[in-house]
Amino acid sequence: MSYSVVVEDHPLLSRIEQALDTIRPYLAADGGNVRVLEITDDMVLKLELLGACGTCPMSPMTLKAGVEESVKKAVPEIRAVEATNATPMDEQPAGQTGHPLPPTPVSTPEF
Repeated sequence: MSYSVVVEDHPLLSRIEQALDTIRPYLAADGGNVRVLEITDDMVLKLELLGACGTCPMSPMTLKAGVEESVKKAVPEIRAVEATNATPMDEQPAGQTGHPLPPTPVSTPEF
């Protein structure tokens, strides 16, 4: 992985990478990954979503509930985690509302 000189030398980078390494197998299982782009002066970690994570409609939830929680738990100095290429939740396609319909019974062939 390549980082800018600023990120590469950041004292929190190794702890952040260790935290990300705990969640990467789950991202990889769905064909995705993340890359550290920047750690701002106000302690916001900026990531790039890679592979399937870059286009997945669930990536905003994964980012908040999975990646951000893991990083903030391991590196409490980080205030927030943002993805530079995530589609915001309010721009995601509308999902199903209400309760799903029960499955339609399928006839079983008689032998």
